[in-house]
Amino acid sequence: MSLEGKRVVVIGGTSGIGFAVAEAAIGDGASVVVASSQPANVDAAVGRLGQAASGRSVNVRDEADVEAFFDAIGAFDHLAFTAGDWSNLRTPKTLPETDLEAAKGLQEVRYWGAVRAIKHGLKSIAADGSVTLTNGTIAHRPRKGTPLSTAMAGSIEHLVRGLAVDLAPLRVNCVCPAGIRTGVWDSIPEETRQASFERMTARQPIARIGEPAEVAEAFLYLMRGGYTTGQVLLVDGGGPML
Repeated sequence: MSLEGKRVVVIGGTSGIGFAVAEAAIGDGASVVVASSQPANVDAAVGRLGQAASGRSVNVRDEADVEAFFDAIGAFDHLAFTAGDWSNLRTPKTLPETDLEAAKGLQEVRYWGAVRAIKHGLKSIAADGSVTLTNGTIAHRPRKGTPLSTAMAGSIEHLVRGLAVDLAPLRVNCVCPAGIRTGVWDSIPEETRQASFERMTARQPIARIGEPAEVAEAFLYLMRGGYTTGQVLLVDGGGPML
């Protein structure tokens, strides 16, 4: 199977893993709509992707804006949701140290943003299409100081299973990447960055950092795999086995 002639929507598709998903889908014959909250980023991504791509900005925190986005783009076959705001997860905090009001924002983009997108995308998505969400391996390997982000990540996987039953025959799955070399690392000096990669991956069976294109292959499989639903596909170098 291929994505020839299909239309793929990638929310979060202007950078990192989302951009790699858009590139891979185009390479497999699809046309792609990329979306993010910043119009300038959308324009830049469409310029890099070429004629098979179009784009539109959307604020997934705003349900009315999400509804307007799907009204504007029309019919499509597959939705990939890679948007996320992990900026407040970088400093581990124990529960007594945590500002609970601020912590509520952990779910606003990656969880509730996805829920809003699925809710309003249903009117336009093909009956034999798919939805693929994005998670992180912290759901499987909690670390000290990450209880709430671990719970948030786990909730995405349970959402996938519930929606796979509720929305059948539409397929709903999730990709769960570990450390991936995306632009979020660019602000760290090269030497420090490389040391972090080596520390993160030293005990993995595949002892290196992952690449966005490798994660994109998992998204493409879940779009094409017509007999796969309710699943979480780990792209992690084998780390959670240890």
